[in-house]
Amino acid sequence: MIMHFPNARILIFAKAPVAGQVKTRLAPLLGAQGAADLHAACVRHAVAERCKAGIAPVILYTTPGTSHPLFREVARQHPVGIRPQHGEDLGDRMRNAACACLKEAGAVLLTGTDAPSLQNDQLLAALQALQAGADVVMVSAEDGGYVLLGIRSDHPGLFSAMPWGGAQIAAITRKRCAEAGLELVELPVCWDIDRPEDVGRLAAEIPGFAAFRNPAE
Repeated sequence: MIMHFPNARILIFAKAPVAGQVKTRLAPLLGAQGAADLHAACVRHAVAERCKAGIAPVILYTTPGTSHPLFREVARQHPVGIRPQHGEDLGDRMRNAACACLKEAGAVLLTGTDAPSLQNDQLLAALQALQAGADVVMVSAEDGGYVLLGIRSDHPGLFSAMPWGGAQIAAITRKRCAEAGLELVELPVCWDIDRPEDVGRLAAEIPGFAAFRNPAE
């Protein structure tokens, strides 16, 4: 496959789909195993969507370790590399992965698996913005976080002492970019899967997720 940006990397961060440890806020609606199954479906979707687009090489950064059957499954089915996450918190893990990949690539996009609404066109636009000279590219989430961060070099302040999971992540990122004199390009906002009400939206709007429609409907 011919890549649009062979000298970039798309990093997808994923947890193993262990019941009771992922998507816990959805457990009252789906049950612990149902929430884990939804998380697994999101991982499969993210890897499949990113790999089929031919935008840039894709690397799945996983925790804990790389041995969960889901990770082995997606590696068999798609041209994706798998590497373990390392670090004390999410910021450390993201920065460590980004720095490792920036040794082999000119730009990286950091994404998760919680936003199936994130489109490949946005990843392509993000890399185009970085190529044009932007220091940072962000796709923020409706809840105040972000679902994509793109960089061309290491910016420690974007990853340290962040209230991960809070509603101010995008705002703090904007502030820190401004304070550091970094050119930030923002792309259209996406929604992610955090709350029970998001499940119905996911089932209705994203192909392949109809099985997770609210059981009460």
